[in-house]
Amino acid sequence: MQVLVLNSGSSSLKFQLFAMPDETILCSGLIDRIGFDDANFKFNTQNENIKLKTPILNHKMGLELLTKQLLDKNNGILKSPDEIAVVGHRVVHGGKHFTETTEITAVVKEKIKALSMLAPLHNPANLEGIEVAEDVFPNAKQVAVFDTAFHQTIPEYAYKYAIPNEFLDTYNIRMYGFHGTSHKYVSEKAIGVLNKKESKIITIHLGNGCSMTAVKNGKSIDHSLGFSPLSGLIMGTRSGDIDPSIIFYLNERLGIEIDDIKSILQKKSGMLGLTGFSDLRDIQSEAESGNKACQLALKMNAYRIKKYIGSYATILNGLDAIVFTAGIGENSHYMRTLVSEELDFLGIQLDKDKNEMESSSIRTIHHTNSKVSILVIPTNEELEIAKQAMSLFKN
Repeated sequence: MQVLVLNSGSSSLKFQLFAMPDETILCSGLIDRIGFDDANFKFNTQNENIKLKTPILNHKMGLELLTKQLLDKNNGILKSPDEIAVVGHRVVHGGKHFTETTEITAVVKEKIKALSMLAPLHNPANLEGIEVAEDVFPNAKQVAVFDTAFHQTIPEYAYKYAIPNEFLDTYNIRMYGFHGTSHKYVSEKAIGVLNKKESKIITIHLGNGCSMTAVKNGKSIDHSLGFSPLSGLIMGTRSGDIDPSIIFYLNERLGIEIDDIKSILQKKSGMLGLTGFSDLRDIQSEAESGNKACQLALKMNAYRIKKYIGSYATILNGLDAIVFTAGIGENSHYMRTLVSEELDFLGIQLDKDKNEMESSSIRTIHHTNSKVSILVIPTNEELEIAKQAMSLFKN
């Protein structure tokens, strides 16, 4: 059975086509820098590695390009769209409605759309992927796997906000957490590496969107993103944690409308607001060339991550490992160095040579004297989504 997985991020689209249940990858790829004229399209099979740089202004254009490539007569994978039995979709926000993998119906789509106000950079892109896939693969089962599901084990005292009870009881305003598919996948891999089921792990997902999870004995007990994917760490275009009074000040004192403030915090802040660049590869290059704004932004980014490491080590009452994952976490030894330095009191010591070694495999990068393991684990949200979608299909 062939399962296509679509993982739409705020400015990217990752995809993999699996032959299940063997988990054989038939093709994989990435579209990044969506929204720019120099977007990248990468399509890989056992025999072909296609790379294109082309304008891809939105997710729909990216999905149309992917579909065209899948059905290409010369170097595509499919002869007919009907070969796809299941399409698994990453959906960021499931709110209170979705706590497990779900078959997509018209009602499900309406709820995903309604939740877009809580994840405006993601749920619209996720929904767009669903609707395009329904047109292209009309006979396939469409399945949604929600980022929020892994965090349902977070206890009430951690997910509840200190605002009047009615806002939770009536309006379901609480911390939900995101990137759950990634945190679930890498934490399970980390437990395997440690060979320790009773474990205390901090997973650090660093991409254009960033988040951290405290994972105790395989379960999420706290997380840096909250009611929406805006809080926590400094991200590509999102501010992360700020004093809520800033919003009042921008509106009441500076006369900025709420919709504009929302746009500022979600699309114009983070590393983009600090440096003029949203892609860490550009920021790191500029920093190494002496750009002081980029140097400061990277220090701010690492500083915020270290604050969360300290707080999560406390609520875990100890620490066995920290795990770096996602595009930045897996590929930037520069950021891993900034994050890991001066954490000796926690027993965290990085090995410089191991850290700078490039690899696409799971690896340890801690010093032999380190009391805490430091792991780099490539996330595979797509495989996790395929497995969960397949499980639903079988049931």
